[in-house]
Formats: sequence, C-alpha cells, structure tokens
Amino acid sequence: MFTSEDLKKATNYYDKSKIVGRGGNGIVYKGTLGDKRIVAIRKSKVVDESQVEQFINEIVVLSQINHPNVVKLVGCCLDTQIPLLVYEFITNGTLFDHIHNKHDISWQIRLQIAIETAGALSHLHSERKASVPIIHRDVKTTNILLDDNYT
Repeated sequence: MFTSEDLKKATNYYDKSKIVGRGGNGIVYKGTLGDKRIVAIRKSKVVDESQVEQFINEIVVLSQINHPNVVKLVGCCLDTQIPLLVYEFITNGTLFDHIHNKHDISWQIRLQIAIETAGALSHLHSERKASVPIIHRDVKTTNILLDDNYT
C-alpha cells in the first residue's frame, strides 16, 4: 500500500512531464519511489462508488497474476478519491511506438512479441489454476509494452 503523499512525491505532484500514457481508464505517470524504484502510476478516471468497488476487485485479481509477460502490480493507493495503481515500469515504450515511429524492430522480433503476447493472453484466459479467467478485451499495440530486450 502506498500513501497519496508517496505517489505525489514520486510523480513530482503529477507533473505533466511525467505522463507516459493516456487511456480510457485514466492517465499513467512515470514515478520514482522513495527507495529509488521507477514505477508506472495509473491514476484512474473513475469516481463513483460502484466503480471504486470494481477497482478494488481489479486489485485483488491483478495481485494474483504472475507471468513473465504480464506487467506486475507493485501496489495501490486507496486513501484518495481517485484510485491509484502502481505497476513496474516497462522501459522501452509500446509496440505501437516501435512499429509506427521508431521502425527499429525486425520481423523476427515482431514474431517473438506476437508469440509472447499470445502466451500471456492464453495464461490470463485459461491457464490460471483455481481462479476466474481474465478476458483482456483491449488488446492493441498501444497496450503491449516492451522492455529493453523487446520482451
């Protein structure tokens, strides 16, 4: 669990220069925690009571996922009106960026990314034992994050 103050400091009070992504569910900021870990902090747009309950359920589910090709949940902050999730920071941007802007990945690496993505989705959808399947429903190149090894 993180405090709202921890995450404000980590993002320099949600400075616009710390924004690394925007989506239908909120804004993602790059932050540096007090222990020097670099993380991604998702500030959700939801504010009504039913959505907060759904958010808490999402935390429970995400905390149970352990797969090498799924971004890990580091923690959360529940002492704010707007829920916050803290994830490991993935260093090399999105697949969309590399395909459309940087043009620096070979077809072999693209195939590797496709195989790893399919494996992660298979894990979420059907391979997790004794748990409810997770159906992603928003698979697209902007939601596929790559590390320095294009994993």
